Amino acid sequence: MEPVSSFYIKSSPERFDAIVVGSGITGGWAAKEFTERGLSTLMVERGRPVEHGVDYIGENRDPWTMPNRGKVDAKVAEEQFFNQRLCYAFDEHTQQFFNNDRDMPYSTPEGKPFSWIRGNQLGGKSLMWARQSYRWSDLDFEANLKDGHGVDWPIRYADLAPWYSHVERHVGISGSKENMAVLPDSEFLPAFDFNTVELALKKKFDARYAPARMIMGRTANLRTPGETQLAQGRGQCQARSQCHRGCSFGAYFSTQSSTLPAAVATGRLRIATDSIVHSVIYDPKTNRATGVRVIDANTLEMREFHAKVVVLCASTLASTAILLNSTSEAFPTGLANSSGVLGHYLMDHLYGAGAHGRVEGFDNDYYQGRRPTGPYIPRFRNVLEQHPAFLRGYSLSGGAGRDGWTSAAGKPGFGKDFKAMIRKPGDWRFGLGGSGEMLPRYENMVSLHPTKKDKWGMPQLHIDCNYSDNDRKMQQDIADTAANILEDLGLKDIRKHVKSLEDWPPGLSIHEMGTARMGRDPKTSVLNGFNQAHDVPNLYVTDGASMASCAWQNPSLTFMALTARACAHAVDELKAGRI
Repeated sequence: MEPVSSFYIKSSPERFDAIVVGSGITGGWAAKEFTERGLSTLMVERGRPVEHGVDYIGENRDPWTMPNRGKVDAKVAEEQFFNQRLCYAFDEHTQQFFNNDRDMPYSTPEGKPFSWIRGNQLGGKSLMWARQSYRWSDLDFEANLKDGHGVDWPIRYADLAPWYSHVERHVGISGSKENMAVLPDSEFLPAFDFNTVELALKKKFDARYAPARMIMGRTANLRTPGETQLAQGRGQCQARSQCHRGCSFGAYFSTQSSTLPAAVATGRLRIATDSIVHSVIYDPKTNRATGVRVIDANTLEMREFHAKVVVLCASTLASTAILLNSTSEAFPTGLANSSGVLGHYLMDHLYGAGAHGRVEGFDNDYYQGRRPTGPYIPRFRNVLEQHPAFLRGYSLSGGAGRDGWTSAAGKPGFGKDFKAMIRKPGDWRFGLGGSGEMLPRYENMVSLHPTKKDKWGMPQLHIDCNYSDNDRKMQQDIADTAANILEDLGLKDIRKHVKSLEDWPPGLSIHEMGTARMGRDPKTSVLNGFNQAHDVPNLYVTDGASMASCAWQNPSLTFMALTARACAHAVDELKAGRI
């Protein structure tokens, strides 16, 4: 197969069948689905090219081989990565995958911080995502309708179930069948194993808290690749805990390891990198999107690409920013915004709360490798009984490990006895942290700043988002419940925490959703149940912007399933001559 770089273009007079804006998890899937269904497709990416393996410059490099021992220079981090440095995956090995905040600023109201973690390069954040992969259920798709917050989802689990399967068979999800209504099973490859302590705690938890259950986290890492993944050239996870540096083995799913090669293999894909989408071109005579205007990231030259279908997969806030900037006489407040809800109902998951403690015993037990997932407790709150203080629910996840030599090395000592001490593992510890559902609220929103622009002349995004009383009560319950569980499981020295707004602002969970939501009524939503704009029928938005609520599970698997379903719909509509 020809290298991906041979499919790069700067400009083209061709009218493509489809333009896909963005190359991350959803953009990669859109390119794969369109090209495999016969459409000539242009993928437009604002960032630089990244070749699989070749450009993973931090992979396999030990900290002592790095100029700053794996830490980003403090001055550089403060001046250029003041938001990105808050991300768990940001360090000297990975900083090339994160945006320069000085070049790509945004604004927030005083006292309302928001951490927008971005990765603008070919592959987007698929190169450094956390890979946790869960289906949603009708508990999630029916929540808005039942409690009145947000609009009713125009789809249910049955609509998405076959598309979950379609995606999972290609991606490769390691997990175990549990037959839990709250968390439907996927098409699984073998799950990763619990360690000795986790298995002992699981047995206690399952007996004490049934029907709740502790399972192994479902992940898009290949413990045991299937034939489909081997055919993609992907290999077994090496348990190195270096996933966010890029993986030459292709052991975790990314655009580079999986969907992009599939799209390139069709011969129908072209890729325009360093191309910042300014706006979607709209023809009022036909009421159709006809393409996109782009700014060359290096020369600032403006050019256009044209297509029959336009799909926005640029990430939640980036896709909405493009729509807000696509104004016309027909849509003065943003393309496809007759409802007036474009930019509103921003959500992120509620992290930053949990508990941890010490496990007694198991002195002769240890573990090997650095497993890419851990124990997971699916939602149990507000499933069978309603909590009096708050709506919706959360999951808990964590893991057990032993204090290592690094903790001992900080203690005073010298010589033979000290060396012997740091070779001995310390106590076992186990912790649980929550992932809670933020309610969709109109006042959590984004807009274009009226005067501020970035270095390319694009309006800066203004992000106004805060936690609600419901959110804060849920976070407190996460901490209290996690601590109670650890006490019931026999742990000692238990400590719980709820991080402040400053320590864990919205956005830092990196699960932004909403701002171009789908719904049944064009008067209250931007998209229909196929991620198709109510107002402009050949315009689709399939990333997190389309979500009507955020549930409690990691959303990426649902983004992928929605994208595959939307692309199939677009192809059918195109062939039928309806768009």
